[in-house]
Order: sequence, then structure tokens, then C-alpha cells
Amino acid sequence: MSSIEDIADRTAAGIALAYRSGEAGPIDLVECVLDRIARSKGDNIFITVSAARARAEAKKAQGRYEVGAPLSPLDGVPIAWKDLFAVAGTPTTAGSKYFSGGPVKTADLACVANAASAGMVSVGKVNLSELAYSGLGLNPHFGTPANPNDRKTPRSPGGSSSGSGAAVAARLVPCAIGSDTGGSVRIPAAFNGVVGYKTSTGRIDATGLVPLARTYDTIGPLARSVEDCILLDMALRGAVTTPVRRGDLAALTVLAPQNVVLDDADDAVAANFERSLEALARAGVSVRRERVETLDEILEMNAKHGTLTAAEAYNEYRDVIDGDKVDMIDRRVTKRIVDGKHMSANDLLSIQRGRQRLIPKFHAQLGAALLVMPTTPITAPEIAPLEASDEVFHRVNIKALRNTMLGNILDLCGVALPNGRDADGLPTSLLVQAGHGADERLLGHALEIERVVREASQ
Repeated sequence: MSSIEDIADRTAAGIALAYRSGEAGPIDLVECVLDRIARSKGDNIFITVSAARARAEAKKAQGRYEVGAPLSPLDGVPIAWKDLFAVAGTPTTAGSKYFSGGPVKTADLACVANAASAGMVSVGKVNLSELAYSGLGLNPHFGTPANPNDRKTPRSPGGSSSGSGAAVAARLVPCAIGSDTGGSVRIPAAFNGVVGYKTSTGRIDATGLVPLARTYDTIGPLARSVEDCILLDMALRGAVTTPVRRGDLAALTVLAPQNVVLDDADDAVAANFERSLEALARAGVSVRRERVETLDEILEMNAKHGTLTAAEAYNEYRDVIDGDKVDMIDRRVTKRIVDGKHMSANDLLSIQRGRQRLIPKFHAQLGAALLVMPTTPITAPEIAPLEASDEVFHRVNIKALRNTMLGNILDLCGVALPNGRDADGLPTSLLVQAGHGADERLLGHALEIERVVREASQ
């Protein structure tokens, strides 16, 4: 029989299978997870640990397994939450000292409550970029979460769901929930080497989530497999079944843009992307390599008018930014929000109308295909240069966000999948995307794409 340490390293689905088979029980598994979290305190991954709640929920889950009545396929599985989510018994900091003195929440956010109803065990709240506004994950208030892929040189964990990605990669929890406004689930997935699923806007109720830009804000899981993401999608929505069916790769076409997404990419990122495409082609996938003019138009629109995220972020946080306590906010976050303050009504309307024009234009070219690209053009950068220069920070941040933000503007859902490593052992990632509302189709194909890409990268 495997040790509890080995079982805790499995996927969420694998842990639940161990419960059902009697190989392990939720109480021992959760104690193992809590011990790992305690020993990782210096890694700045968790902001709050909910040990009492976790133990109480694990005890109830174990009782259900003992009588053969688990509540769901993930009953008793540990889960962590980005500290934008209201979790009863804890404050919500949004990664900010400005908000860290707020009241303890008395009720769970809807998706947290849904996960609890499915029997999942909430072990705590994890770190993030302040106000969820950065693709790099640095946090001057709670410390920057350690990227476990390099223990010698501190590297970016990706943002803004930095703690969520690092917690899964460091084997502290099998799954963690983040939010994605411009890449905040997919970039941490890429930099940490885990799976990240950006849901379609509105798929998971975000009412009450601490906002950044409500037009783009989505909720999504970071996990160890696509299967886990499917099961977590069910749990977060309160669903008891899923219509997801494994996709037929021989019937699939993918569109690989020949512009923008590989510009200035790291050599390993480009090489692993090409290897993934070749592996998919051998598996029967039809690969279209085309210039996608819409992507250039998005970059031109951003350069000319700014971003909708900046405008909405200023609308959300103008009282803070224009108040006498603005110095409590990370200066790099403040700068990006102030960019939104300086946008004009013409800028805002031009972006909104631009999206209305670009989305149908893009889908006319995409057709029934899935869009594929490197999740990020770079692997996890070293932290020291980012901390030493705000100019370097902003330049690298924009580059890290470049590919993922295209999906937010085009209103896509997406799955980021590990597809290899560079010479230093840092993960690279493949992003597979579909149109708004096509989540089940995307996840069904992602199950098979994950298998093919994993085999090709070994």
C-alpha cells in the first residue's frame, strides 16, 4: 500500500479514488496536507490556513466514505482559494495590506459553498498579486510565493493567481482556485508547470468576488490534470454531472497563428510548441498555420487606447488611488490603475466597439477549430531584475500577459497544459482555446491533447 505522502502527490481524482478504495482516508490525507503547508511557511504561498475548518470537513467526509455515501467525485479532497474569495471564518485581503484589516467573512462565496456541498475540504487562502493586477505574482506585503521549479534562483510564480499555481506545483494541495482577467489562471499554470482552466465569462458565478475588471473577470481551477479541472468545474458550479466527453483528435482542427504569439519567444518555448503541434498532427489532428490579423489589431488597439482592464480597475479602486492611503498599494499596481484614470471616453468606447468588431471577425477565421499558442512566450523570469527596476517589471509583465490577454479580449475559454521544460528545468505551456460557451467541447479535446502532449514531452 502506498504511503500517505505518495497519495497526497496524486491528482484530485486520484486522491478521491484512494478514499473510495480504502487505501487512504480524508483525515490522514488532510493532516498530511496541513503539515506540508506548515513546513512551507517561508515560501509565502498561504496567507491564511483554515486548519480547524479543514479538520472538521475531513472528519465528516471520512464518515461518509465509511458508510459508502460520498457526496461527489471530489468528496474529502483538499482545496485552497485565492484570497479574493469570501471563505467563512477568514478575512479577504486581495493580497493587499490596505484591505487586510477587514472583517472576517461570515459566509462562503457561492462557488466556495458549492465546493463545500460537494464535500471538498477548504484548507485556506493563498497569496496573489495585489488586487489581482499583475501577471508576475510579486507581492511586497505578504511576500512573493516561491516558484518550486527553481530552489536556487527565486523566480516569478506567475500572476495574479500566484499562490494557487505555486501551491499545486509544490504539492501542498492537489487543486486551488484562482481568477483570470488577463491570464491570471493560465500564466501561473505555465510558470509552475500545472494545468490551468480559464472558464467562459459567467460560467461560474463571480458575484461577490473581489473584482478587477468585471467585463473580463472569471473563476477557474489550477490542478494536476484536465480531469481534475472537469471535476472542479462541476463542483464550483454546483453541478452533479458533466456533459464533457473525450474528444476525437482525428476530427479536430487547430489554428496556430503565425504572427504575434511567438514574437520574441524563448527558444525552448518555440521548440516545445512546435513539438506539440507535430505530436498532435501525428495523432490525427489537422493543423492550420495561418496569420491571424485580429491579433495584430488587438495589440494596435491596446497601444492606441489603453486597456479595458485599466479603465475598470480605476473605476473599482478610484477611492483608494485618489485617497491619502494610496502609498499602501504596490506602486507597480498603482501605476497600471492610474493608466486607466487617464483614459478618455473615446478610448473606452473605441475599445468596446473594437471588441464588438474583432470577436466575430476572429471567429469567421477560426471556424470549428481550436486556437493554439504558447501560453506565455517566456518561462518564469528571475525575480531580482523585476524588483530592481520598475521599467523591467512592466516590460516583462506585458510580455508575460501578451498571449493570454488575447483570449480575454476575444471572450474565449482556455486550458493551459504543461508541454515540456527548458534547459534549466523550467516549464513551458501550451494554451488551447475555444469560443465563449464552448467549455465542454474544449475540455473534451483537452483530455486527449493533454495525453498526446505529455507523451511527446517525456
